[in-house]
Amino acid sequence: MPFKHPLRAVLEQVTATTCPKRFNFHCHTLCSDGSLTPEALADEAVKIGLEHFAVTDHHSLEAYPLVQKRLDYHRSAGSNVPKLWTGTEVSCVLENCLVHVLALGYEPNHGAMEPYLQGDTVVGEQLGAAAVVEAIQASNGLALLAHPARYRINFKLLMRAAAELGFDGAETWYDYEMQPRWRPSEHVCERVADLAMDLNFLQSCGTDSHGLSLLGR
Repeated sequence: MPFKHPLRAVLEQVTATTCPKRFNFHCHTLCSDGSLTPEALADEAVKIGLEHFAVTDHHSLEAYPLVQKRLDYHRSAGSNVPKLWTGTEVSCVLENCLVHVLALGYEPNHGAMEPYLQGDTVVGEQLGAAAVVEAIQASNGLALLAHPARYRINFKLLMRAAAELGFDGAETWYDYEMQPRWRPSEHVCERVADLAMDLNFLQSCGTDSHGLSLLGR
């Protein structure tokens, strides 16, 4: 029986309104270019009442055990805590364009992901989108194209190319205006979501937080 990733059932619940209070699958800490410590980010997640989230530092999983440890502390103190999934934002080349891929729910110690967890963009053949997706899926993770409408190439071309390479989905609900308080960019996101449905893509959402709050950019 083929492996059915448990995160799939969560992503199938994603809508325009599930972020930032229920789900957040795109945020950053001081372990890459964010402003929060992993512990402070965990505190924010508990305070907001998130149900599921992933920290997606660039080319790093350093924050993951620190966030999990802080969540365990909150749980032991009697608080409800969200489910933390592994996550990393990986750069790659798709259609001759440098794009970002959200690697979600992968096995943290799997060797296939090791080249992409060294704190910087890889070079050579490993930079290709096909190689990145292969590594993510080999480690039992899901590969989703991050913020498809933020690149110099039209999102339709990129998403279709991603589908041909076997991507699992795309980040459909995103704040392209990068407002202090997150709100999906209505018309753009709806078009991205419609195409995601046509491509049978999983959909994700996230604030892409780099500041001191998980409620906005």
